[in-house]
Amino acid sequence: MHKNIDKTTRARQFRTRLTQAMRDTGTSQSALARATRCDRSTLSQALGDEGARLPSAHVIGACAGVLGVSADWLLGLSDRPETAADLLSYSFAISEAPRALVDEQIFAWHQEAAGYKVRHVPATLPDMLKTDEMLSWEYGPHLGRTTEQAINASRDRLNWMREAGSEYEIALPLYEIESFIRGTGYYRGLPATLRLSQTDQFIALSRQLYPRLRLYQFDARRLYSAPVTIFGPLLAVFYAGGHYMAFRDKQRIEIFTQDFDRLVREARHTARDFPDILEEMRPLIR
Repeated sequence: MHKNIDKTTRARQFRTRLTQAMRDTGTSQSALARATRCDRSTLSQALGDEGARLPSAHVIGACAGVLGVSADWLLGLSDRPETAADLLSYSFAISEAPRALVDEQIFAWHQEAAGYKVRHVPATLPDMLKTDEMLSWEYGPHLGRTTEQAINASRDRLNWMREAGSEYEIALPLYEIESFIRGTGYYRGLPATLRLSQTDQFIALSRQLYPRLRLYQFDARRLYSAPVTIFGPLLAVFYAGGHYMAFRDKQRIEIFTQDFDRLVREARHTARDFPDILEEMRPLIR
């Protein structure tokens, strides 16, 4: 919320910001007058008047539009020079989500959030914990390059993520682990030998990387979550199948963070218990 300022101060701030916007865009006074269809004398007065007088709303709006800034910023009502459309574009974006291991956008988001806590509800099992055989089974049909090349590239990036100083909290619905263990639903046709080796890798990594990596299981009958990754306070990204929906505004990120933290609070078991639970379920693999 902005404090009230007197007319003289607001007019002075308008002149300062208008001059700054013209300088930043390389726009001369003559060019601005032509683009806004204002008399040059009107702009000269707006830039040179030392008093409390401001130009008309039409002139202010026209200048803002030509210079690519918001009228609120010119008038000192906002600290952000972007227009409302630009702010909306920045705070919410949609991008393609390729069905492949080597996803440049996901890796860029992880790089941006290095050092922050990353909260993640995966669409299936978390990629960063999968064996090469599991990755090949799941993504092989969708890879544009050879499976081996894609897995090697993915391993390099997943190793970077694990070493980037970020904490990871991963929440999985109870049915996901059970479906995987039993080879039902999405995992139908997944050989038992592969499920055994993948379970052993889950157990080993969840012990080895704890507490920097913490895995929780939530009851999807009580609480639901779409696949989402929250990169610290920077952005929240939802996976919608063919596209990602990314939010950068603080209010939404905080809401999604609170939703995720609720999954963790109401998880049936603690993250420390996760490998022991898998050990108990391992005999079910047939």
